[in-house]
Amino acid sequence: MEKKKTSFIKKVGWPSIIVAIAALIAIVAFAFVPNNASTVYKGFLGSITGFFANSILGVSKLCGNSYGFGIVIFTLLIRFLILPLMVYSISSSKNMAKVAPLVKKVQAKYKGKRDRDSMTKLQEETSSIYKEAGVNPYASLLPVLIQLPVLWALFQSVSSTPALKTGSFFWFQLGSPDPYFVLPILAALFTFISSWMSTASMGKDQPGFAKAMPYIFPFIILFSALAVSSALSLYWVATNAFQVVQTFFLQNPFKARAEEKAKELAELERKKAIKKTLRKAHKRRK
Repeated sequence: MEKKKTSFIKKVGWPSIIVAIAALIAIVAFAFVPNNASTVYKGFLGSITGFFANSILGVSKLCGNSYGFGIVIFTLLIRFLILPLMVYSISSSKNMAKVAPLVKKVQAKYKGKRDRDSMTKLQEETSSIYKEAGVNPYASLLPVLIQLPVLWALFQSVSSTPALKTGSFFWFQLGSPDPYFVLPILAALFTFISSWMSTASMGKDQPGFAKAMPYIFPFIILFSALAVSSALSLYWVATNAFQVVQTFFLQNPFKARAEEKAKELAELERKKAIKKTLRKAHKRRK
């Protein structure tokens, strides 16, 4: 257990952990800022909803009672809070991309074999490759799973808090869908950019579904954002815009592609040098 804890800290680094702790302290502190909300939240789930609502209201109060800016800043704090998980997920994804050729060889080895014994061996050999590389194939799901309860709590907060439900921000009302569809389009656009950048940074050796994600996720976000309140759409815009910036700095697909191209050229030069040496050796024998 201690070894896994050390490995996690080593992968994510202390800076991201410190940022997450600071974000958590800020979220809790904002929840205790006095506000004029009179809604009573009952039960365990109600307490969670109330905590989120009060934190957003606390941020909003410091922003001149702008509930829209309150949601945006609250979203950024949530993103900083889950930053260690994002760094861990990206690290695992990079390692998975590195071992992808080995996994493909194992899959080719058992291609067409559907019996129980072959499937078990395939799973065991694949797991062994991931274990040796220190890869958790499910790590990429962590940030998504963490954000699901956040979305639920945000939806409940807006729905049950009159100040948030009736609040307005620019041209839209937070409790109703965006009448001009600007937020859904922006949410989908930022989702596409962040997904494309993330996929591009992982190289060519990726499964088909991974390459398809940048073209599937945006449509899911678009149609979902059309049906929900503008507050949730605003959350998606803010979180995916943050994701774009984060992906650029932590994964930088342009740098990754340049490095991959440099490796391919180096490998090509190496093969040419080997062929040249073999030709010279062949001439000498003659």
